[in-house]
Amino acid sequence: MSTEEISAEEHSAGPAAPEAAVPGPPSSAEHPGSGRAHPAAEPAVKPAAESAAERTAEGAAAPVAAPRRTHRYDIDLLRVICACSVIVGHVGGECMLAVGKSAQNGSAVYWTGLFLDSVTSWAVPMYFAIAGWAVLVGAPPRNGGTLRKRSLRMVVPVGIWSAVYLAWGWWRDTNGRPTPKLALDAVFGTVQPAFHLWYFYAHVPLILVLGFVMLLKAGKRPWGVVAALVVISAGPTAFSDLARLTGWDVPRFGWQAGTYSLVYAVVGALLLSLPATRRKHRGWWLAGAVAALAVVVWSQDRIHFVIPNASLFVAALSVCVLFAANGVRIPERVRPALTRLTDAGLGAFMFHILLLKTLAPSFISAGHGWLGAAGAAAALAAVTVIPSFGVSMLWGRLGLRRYLG
Repeated sequence: MSTEEISAEEHSAGPAAPEAAVPGPPSSAEHPGSGRAHPAAEPAVKPAAESAAERTAEGAAAPVAAPRRTHRYDIDLLRVICACSVIVGHVGGECMLAVGKSAQNGSAVYWTGLFLDSVTSWAVPMYFAIAGWAVLVGAPPRNGGTLRKRSLRMVVPVGIWSAVYLAWGWWRDTNGRPTPKLALDAVFGTVQPAFHLWYFYAHVPLILVLGFVMLLKAGKRPWGVVAALVVISAGPTAFSDLARLTGWDVPRFGWQAGTYSLVYAVVGALLLSLPATRRKHRGWWLAGAVAALAVVVWSQDRIHFVIPNASLFVAALSVCVLFAANGVRIPERVRPALTRLTDAGLGAFMFHILLLKTLAPSFISAGHGWLGAAGAAAALAAVTVIPSFGVSMLWGRLGLRRYLG
């Protein structure tokens, strides 16, 4: 997912404004032996035609101010919907757990859970697409320090929330393994009490790789990013070798970006940078999304639950949703509220499992009929989504966003 918190600078489209004037390569007139006459040999007064030509050339060579960025409220909207969709998808997961992922144990609850998980399956791929757009198009990193700050905006909340979930599991006696062992495992990969945080273990390496390419293209040499990428690439093999040599129970090294996430990011950057979808075409893309959703539901029931993010069916659904929403105009009167919800999305994603796992047994039961299953899932989604966003807004007001997401 999600769910990546993109900073204010990453909300905008268009080329990034330069941090400072960067000297360009010297022109031919500045090179010794380039054919330019020595100043002493030049006439004191230049001919009018020559002077005018030089003024024209100088004007043409003058740097042009970077175009002003336009805030992408349509991407803000996508981010909010993604955050809500991930939560609703997890509600569907609770329905599936209640019936042991089998329709024989409760047909209504099974199909309710399967539908909710399927209709939201595009959310995580869309998060990767937005992440790619942010790094490659919206706000390319200016230097290695920019990438470090963006990474820390993910890593710090992940560390804090992992500790919270481990403490919560220890208190409820649901961790399943010794808490100190899980704490060590959480440093290198996702652990069960905070299973939903897996996304960030993929997101951080992804933005480091894409950001490094952009910095290299800009002529920078971010050696700190290179060192981080070396650790990320060598980590799995090094941990595996250490386990074989010592016989220790070495944690899994989970800071990895899969090929599919890279493809979603790169293709998403391309698609989100295209002109806005015409209004008359949005209906066709929504119809395509409905068709893709039907195939996803079929796949989840007949082939595999949970359907992989790399599935072509999920990719088709994600592309249809993206084109249906790309460039949609957000009325000015709702933009301030949308901005607040966007800022709270990451925190809501981090927090919501605490509520969901606590409340789900009181709402979801395998014995529900069709109306009961739909009502229980809707109620559980509401009492999870709304408080999660509310609590996130609260700690945002308290200045804790950098710690809690």
